[in-house]
Amino acid sequence: MTSETPDTKDLFLSFLRLGMTAFGGPAMTAHIRDLAVARRKWLGEAEFRDGIALCQSIPGATAMQSAAYVGLKVRGISGALATYIGFSLPAFFAMLALSALFVQFRSSGAAISLFNGLQVIVVAITFHAVHSFGRGVKRDPVIWSFVLAAAALFWSGVSPFLVIVLSAVAGIVFLKTAAPPGPGDYFKKDRLVHQGFWTLLIFVIAAIIVILIADRELFDLASVMLQVDAFAFGGGFASIPLMLEKVVHVHGWMNYRTFMDGIALGQVTPGPIVITATFVGYIFKGVAGAVVATMAIFTPSFLVLVAVEPFFERLRNSPRFIKAVDGVFASFVGLLLFVGIRFFLDVPWDAVRAVMGVAALAALIKKIDILYIVPAGAAVSLFLL
Repeated sequence: MTSETPDTKDLFLSFLRLGMTAFGGPAMTAHIRDLAVARRKWLGEAEFRDGIALCQSIPGATAMQSAAYVGLKVRGISGALATYIGFSLPAFFAMLALSALFVQFRSSGAAISLFNGLQVIVVAITFHAVHSFGRGVKRDPVIWSFVLAAAALFWSGVSPFLVIVLSAVAGIVFLKTAAPPGPGDYFKKDRLVHQGFWTLLIFVIAAIIVILIADRELFDLASVMLQVDAFAFGGGFASIPLMLEKVVHVHGWMNYRTFMDGIALGQVTPGPIVITATFVGYIFKGVAGAVVATMAIFTPSFLVLVAVEPFFERLRNSPRFIKAVDGVFASFVGLLLFVGIRFFLDVPWDAVRAVMGVAALAALIKKIDILYIVPAGAAVSLFLL
């Protein structure tokens, strides 16, 4: 229960300030909880925990979804937009500036050395994501067969989007779950939120049509990011294999190394790793591309949050939904494993890089802040590579 009802301006400014210091991946949800539950008392502890469960069960970066959830519960659609936009703006502007600097200086000797080293850090980050996702997968040999099958299918050239769909279907068919349907309020209808959702959806469709008419390349970019976000179950890292597939394999907008550079830059900005979309958009189509890519990478998950929240109780008590989500999460472990191996093979390894990689991975497993790891890797790169 809220103890005060902030207006949309207060929500926007509160999350804008939070977004400026929102480093640390999943740790960002702890900062959101501290703001919304402990300090401002906009939500109760149980209500916030329900929101985290929802955000972890639908596509999109969990921290971004959590920010939108707080705004949605406090002020409906307008509140959700205020918190979502406020929380994402610092990451967008930081990545936009870094992308411009990258384009300007990437051919210099120092920049080449820097990114040669940071690519090693990206390999460590990716394998740490495999480790983190893997720990969240149930200890079931059937589920782990999904992991290996997903990696093998991606390796053989099957689209990761198809792999995700197949994994969801296989989860429903082959997995077992002890979760029974539970009692509860299965549908909490809110007419204002319902109407706001359809208004927002119409606006998004109209914007896509305008982009298609104005610039086909921008439309292709928006289409890619919309697809990536719509399928990225499991948090921001789940978007990496999907974005890689579309950006590098399908459209050829950049090579593996440049994509890895974008991930590295994303690690020194606040916000989720999906902000790499801003980098991709800037490299492909400049500032307009950065804006379109960023808006597209955050739109589907926002719409899903607003649409699903009223009847999430029904979904999370549905055995079929649980089994489908378990199958999808398992597939992302396999997809990330493939990406980690592919990134690993793209690095020209030597003794210095090997030590850097092992040290970075160990530091990540020990939960040392990424803000220390990336600058340390950058320093080693500049002086030793």
